Amino acid sequence: MGGNFRYHARVMKLLSPKNATLILPVLLGLIGIGQPWLRAEAALTANEVVQKAVARAGQAEAQSGQRSYTYTKCSVTEELDSEGKVKERKEKTYRVFFQGGSTHPKLMEVNGHAPEQADVNKQAENDLNARQLLGTPNSSKRANHDNFLTPELVSRFDFDLIGQSEMNSRQAYQISFQPKNPEPPVRRVVDRLLNRLSGTLWIDAQEFEVARADVHLRSEVTLLGGLVGSLKKLAFTMTRTRVADGIWLNTFSSGDFEGRKLIDSMRIKTKSQSTNFRMLGLAS
Repeated sequence: MGGNFRYHARVMKLLSPKNATLILPVLLGLIGIGQPWLRAEAALTANEVVQKAVARAGQAEAQSGQRSYTYTKCSVTEELDSEGKVKERKEKTYRVFFQGGSTHPKLMEVNGHAPEQADVNKQAENDLNARQLLGTPNSSKRANHDNFLTPELVSRFDFDLIGQSEMNSRQAYQISFQPKNPEPPVRRVVDRLLNRLSGTLWIDAQEFEVARADVHLRSEVTLLGGLVGSLKKLAFTMTRTRVADGIWLNTFSSGDFEGRKLIDSMRIKTKSQSTNFRMLGLAS
């Protein structure tokens, strides 16, 4: 009886107001909500996190002496009919080189066979169309298609911090985005599309690299008043993985697109996955 009384007395003393200020931080730290964590989460706004990510992307692209990697990328494109059945499927395999902060894909196979010259020409045409669509100069020698988070792009959107979550066993800021209101001016074809996109970014809390991006179309987009075509649906997900200190590469993506090309309806699904990452050495 006396032992129990003394035990409860010690507990009451431990929980007294005098000792609470010493015990509370320890208890909060043990359950993961200590004061340092709260300060870290509250320290940055959504815009500050995004600006750090933009700066990080620019530094990675300009960095010299960076380790080089090679890996395999497999992409599948399926064209569906009006009933959702696959009417054409194309599988491509690339060997990708990551050098000097940029990726350089080389087409190796198309549907399990060596690419024909028509496939190579088509790839070059697609790259040219992408540069024209995005307004990238043809003289750009080191255009990094992985670095989509540019100051110009970021300036077109508003960002809101949802919170923090775990991505690939690392803490990440979860940030939603939507076009600014009023809409930014349209100077390129792609700007019409950007003004209809919204989604969510997961930005690594330590290195401020984009770990994941989910993008969807808010409303239909027409080209040349609908004469050329329109895009009614766009749902795209991309995941990036940290393969070494400060080096993040696209490892998975999937897309679902639905619209009209001239007078024909179209529905396309895409998926790509990268594997077999191997370090080549230091970039010159």
